[in-house]
Amino acid sequence: MAAIAAAPRPCSRFMPGSAPSPRLNAWMVFAVLGMVAIPAAFDSGDYLRPSPSGYAAMAEAAPPAATAPHLAITFDDLPAHSLLPPGETRMEVASKILRALDDARLPPTYGFVNGVRIEEQPAAAAVLDAWRASGNPLGNHGWSHMNLDQHALEEFEADVNRNEPLLGPRMKDQDWHWFRFPFLAEGDTPEKRAGIRSFLLEHGYKIAGVTMSFGDYQWNEPYARCRAKGDNQAIASLESSYLAAADESISYSRGLSQTLYGRDIMYVLLMHIGAFDAEMLPRLLSLYRRRGFQFVTLPEAERDEFYREDTDLHLSPGADSLELTMTERHLPLPSHALAIPSFDTMCR
Repeated sequence: MAAIAAAPRPCSRFMPGSAPSPRLNAWMVFAVLGMVAIPAAFDSGDYLRPSPSGYAAMAEAAPPAATAPHLAITFDDLPAHSLLPPGETRMEVASKILRALDDARLPPTYGFVNGVRIEEQPAAAAVLDAWRASGNPLGNHGWSHMNLDQHALEEFEADVNRNEPLLGPRMKDQDWHWFRFPFLAEGDTPEKRAGIRSFLLEHGYKIAGVTMSFGDYQWNEPYARCRAKGDNQAIASLESSYLAAADESISYSRGLSQTLYGRDIMYVLLMHIGAFDAEMLPRLLSLYRRRGFQFVTLPEAERDEFYREDTDLHLSPGADSLELTMTERHLPLPSHALAIPSFDTMCR
């Protein structure tokens, strides 16, 4: 009787410093069972183990690992936004926000400044100093929060310039030349849009875009009223609806990005320095982490190709949001409805 050949010994050695991938394990099992043959170009010579080029080919063929979505958080309307609850100061609001950012170990977070608030409330200047002392940068949001769509270009340019003395001395050699349009209004005519881009380019600015927002500002005023009335049930309703709106906006923005590009762009979130935002920020940051986000800076996020027209102002203006890009491409916008409280009537 012919001798029975010994079964091939299972391979327990792999390339130095590497571990077998699931795809490699399957290939080797099938090879041992005689079900598949390793292509000659990728065989090490024993009809079982891949050669170095075989390992390389398998690595190239393997699907890329899923990457976490990235988010840059930004705050508008420093140093003062919306109403304050009784007994709370602008500095206390800012301190809560800065503590939450620090506790969550977020990277430096841009705050966009309206200088007129310091003219109205001189003590609020301490908010800008605290923001900087915490290692967070400042950007320009216009002196008076002027809407470009409702004003002449020359008025708007003067409003931008008037804000700069608050920024340069506080930022020193760091980059404060980021501009966030108030109301996200970039001009209601082609001439205005082109004109303001030329002005910002001449003054060394880049545009701070927005690709994720849930209208957080809407919660701040009713929160102040409900705190004044001591209406805890209404405040609980504000808290749950705030987080629900933030959660829904994640799915909405990511859905638009996937439809347009088949991937997650790096998102820029618009927030405001309001009392309710300060109260909710620790829970909000936890929500984004649970949804898989990694936090990045605004400049890191805007390296994404989506923001090219915001960071290279030599280019002609185009769609400045995911929604407008969908419209430009004649793609239908998905439903974006969420039940939220009746803010105007709450705690009146």
